[in-house]
Amino acid sequence: MYDFEDIRPYSDAEVSVVLRRLVADKEFLNLILERQCPRLFDFCPNTMRFLFRWGMAWSVRDIKTVYDFQRYLSFKLKKILSETTDQYTFSGINGLKASKAYLFMSNHRDIALDPALIILGLVESGRDSLRIAIGDNLLTKPFASDLMRLNRSFIVKRSLSALREKMIALRQLSSYIRNSICCECISIWIAQAEGRAKDGHDRTETALLKMLALSRSNDQTFGAAIKDLSIVPVAIAYEYDPCVSDKAKQLRARQSGDTYIKGDYEDLESIKKGFIGYKGRVHVSFGDAIDIEVETPEELSNEIDRQIFALFQLFPSHIIAWQLLNPDRDHKSLQNLWPKEDWTAARRKFVRHVAELPVEYRDIALESYAAPVIDQLASNGSIE
Repeated sequence: MYDFEDIRPYSDAEVSVVLRRLVADKEFLNLILERQCPRLFDFCPNTMRFLFRWGMAWSVRDIKTVYDFQRYLSFKLKKILSETTDQYTFSGINGLKASKAYLFMSNHRDIALDPALIILGLVESGRDSLRIAIGDNLLTKPFASDLMRLNRSFIVKRSLSALREKMIALRQLSSYIRNSICCECISIWIAQAEGRAKDGHDRTETALLKMLALSRSNDQTFGAAIKDLSIVPVAIAYEYDPCVSDKAKQLRARQSGDTYIKGDYEDLESIKKGFIGYKGRVHVSFGDAIDIEVETPEELSNEIDRQIFALFQLFPSHIIAWQLLNPDRDHKSLQNLWPKEDWTAARRKFVRHVAELPVEYRDIALESYAAPVIDQLASNGSIE
């Protein structure tokens, strides 16, 4: 039996201590103040820090448990979504058993918003929340680790370099996920691949699926071990991506053969942009639990991809991007997905959105918006 102490989320008994530590964390307070009110903070940093610390302590005074903290975050999230989306919707949840634990595996477009939306959909439908897999590359700051682990996140050790240490960490992670689902009956969220799909093409990593089977018993096949986890593919679609310019920047560096090095707070900035940036319409679609015994990781990967391609809600932004890249193709079947849409206005809005990006990023952004259309058409046989 593995010890999960170094990767597990915080428990109810730790909440008050961790919140006090966050409120007292000078680096955490400075980070927020420098971005929310930079001029005032430059003028009177000590006063601003004192006032913000007092306000933060007051706002979390009634939070005593992890459930309290997640309820607080859900309230904040719904307020943010009401201001940054035109609509957010969910589908497929009613097909899931409320009393059962699942391994929700989704495409990955936003660092923190993806799992937050899945949790919101589950909780709004009367179901329990879940635990979130998060890479230790996002937890380089103590306050980031505290915030994530308060929100039922557990740590995926991606920064290890020694092969033996990596294998030990992977077995520990696999055992933690299996224990959570099969023994504690608590669902898990994990992305289908490491890192966001910056180019818009959603693909499941077979290495991830192999990791999930590392905790199987000696007499279990790969398929039987996976079936125990009740994997549910989930497709998350944003009509507009607040981080599209940042993703294009990284892709351009990769295409140029350059090594892109992130800044100290770049991931935290991406989280902020994802939450407060305009997203248009958002849809989260829950698929069917995979309850058959697949023989290989590749077979499982294909099934997850198939469901995510089919479930992905193509918004006008995706369709228009594909149209702009394929002006000679028939667009009517795609436009029929939105029969009441004002396509002239939608096209004007999308073109304006792309035009606001730096010139060198526009083609990359256009291709990333069109990618889900390409994958969905290829999956259903409409294109080769």
